Amino acid sequence: MSGYLMGIDVGTQSAKVVIFQTDGKLLCSAQQPLRALAIPQPNRAEHPEDDLWTSVQQACRAAMLRFHQLGGQPHQLLAAGLCVIRCCRVLMRADGELAWPVINWMDVRLNQPYQHETAYGDVRWITTTSGYITHRLTGETRDTSANYIGCWPMDDVRQDWDNLQMPACNLRREQLFHVVRPGDVLGQVTSAAAKASGLPQGLPIVATAHDKAVEALGAGALADNEALISLGTYIGAMVHGDETPRSSDHFWPFQAALPQRFLYECMGVRRGMWTISWFRDQFGAAAVQDAQDRGIDIESLLSAEASRVAAGSDGLITLHDWAAPAHAPWRKGAIIGFDGRHTRAHLFRSLLEGIVFTMKNHLDPMMLALERPLAQLVISGGGANSDLFMQLFADIFGVPARRNAMRSSAAIGCAISAGMAVGVWQQYADAVTALVQPGETFMPNAAHHAHYQQLNQHVYQQLHAALDPLLQRLSNLG
Repeated sequence: MSGYLMGIDVGTQSAKVVIFQTDGKLLCSAQQPLRALAIPQPNRAEHPEDDLWTSVQQACRAAMLRFHQLGGQPHQLLAAGLCVIRCCRVLMRADGELAWPVINWMDVRLNQPYQHETAYGDVRWITTTSGYITHRLTGETRDTSANYIGCWPMDDVRQDWDNLQMPACNLRREQLFHVVRPGDVLGQVTSAAAKASGLPQGLPIVATAHDKAVEALGAGALADNEALISLGTYIGAMVHGDETPRSSDHFWPFQAALPQRFLYECMGVRRGMWTISWFRDQFGAAAVQDAQDRGIDIESLLSAEASRVAAGSDGLITLHDWAAPAHAPWRKGAIIGFDGRHTRAHLFRSLLEGIVFTMKNHLDPMMLALERPLAQLVISGGGANSDLFMQLFADIFGVPARRNAMRSSAAIGCAISAGMAVGVWQQYADAVTALVQPGETFMPNAAHHAHYQQLNQHVYQQLHAALDPLLQRLSNLG
């Protein structure tokens, strides 16, 4: 079947729309940044006004404009897969409008059962971001079963609501959308949504899973000994599992974007790539001018400088706790080991090394518990553009690290789900072969790996034990 497939991928920082030919070639794409999160009080985070839907409309209109300019006809667009940020909560009125701004995954309210607040007003529906955008596009009160993570009464094995869990989540069945499985059609674009977004009326919108699971599919990380590391505001690591979920202290099972499959995910880095943006924006003024003088972007300049720094950043260590975990709310980020040798290049490299150390210390125990030797990493997200970052993953983990030609793996995963739903392919393996184009593979440097092993074992893995008592006292005083 020839034609075009669309991926709609809405993350914490932007909405991306990508259109592929069914033979796997990228036709066009568009991206619309989201506005900065509103922080109305400590430990709360909300998307301002109706920013998610506004950004989706703008990204869709821009992509469809380019689609038409390149000769695409509306009837040639076969389906769109939809993936929106996980672990958020949306409160809707009966008329489909927001009763309250979308509550982001970094909000403390998401760590507990739903509690109605008077300020919310009349709340008819309680759903996820994917459910909300589905409703905006199709008018349906339907959602993917695979985006209900956290305090939701979801039975992941049956992929349906569990009435016995409703009281513990403080929810009633009539407040919740109907759920479908990944790969099922959620509905068709309404005339109102077509006018707002530029999408063809009647376009099928296809369910995917939560964003990291969709990335794993779109990155082609399907082998048992292959792990995906997703570089986003939240940096996660995951591997695919079989039909029966396993549990462990070192990982959690989630519904995969592959029907009847599970994804195992370990702890990650909260505000992971945000930390890199934070460093650039807060301390990069001089680097901006230097980058402009050389005709390159600031990230390329910082990476080039940091590549000339020795492995281990000459003893400068960054501990990534810019957003504390729920079980240790006193934790803060820490950068230790400064001396007179250190420059902005050392600090930038140390930030990257700290991310990779953290991910290794979470991913290794998961692979051990699964009894799977790790053979290769697949790295997705914008951070995969950095040769330095890719080499650090290879050196610190001691295995090859691959990036794909297209870094936006979630958009590819959306298009794969859309194509499977309308019969473009009969097997997911065929869809992955068509759409996932491998890029460069970075091989580990044995000497660097040995040094990083020592640094990790003797320093990095000891930091929480050493710093937690101090940070607890600091939290009480701060």
